[in-house]
Amino acid sequence: MRLSTLLTPDRIAFSDELMEWPDAVRRVAQPLLDTGDITAGYVEAMTESIAAGGTYIDLGFGIALAHARPESGAVRPALAMLRLTEPAPLLGQPEHSVDLYFCLAAPDAHVHTEAMGSLARLLSDPDTRHALRAAASAADVTALITRFEENR
Repeated sequence: MRLSTLLTPDRIAFSDELMEWPDAVRRVAQPLLDTGDITAGYVEAMTESIAAGGTYIDLGFGIALAHARPESGAVRPALAMLRLTEPAPLLGQPEHSVDLYFCLAAPDAHVHTEAMGSLARLLSDPDTRHALRAAASAADVTALITRFEENR
């Protein structure tokens, strides 16, 4: 599954606003909610899961992938990204300091596995990960992902 089809420019945001992790999760999910890719119940399910000890969404390197079970309200495959100037640590824990949030909507296990694999390949490449973290605009992110996919 191509990330460039899931993570479109309108789903990429940057913020210099200080926020706590629940606000970051809601903010990263907002574009998917606005387009009907997820329901409000999906956002609630993500925040409840994290509040219950869901630091498992921490992928390392200051990156987190918020998601919930498909039946919680994933309507269509989609991915959103939020880059924060200041980290919003998961559960307020400094060891889970996150400043790059992704939100994945996967309506079934196949989409979930494919999207996670694509994102893992992108983020496991140190140069690409560094360039993604340094991106200053949605256009930068989109170009970076497209280049990465073309070279694979």
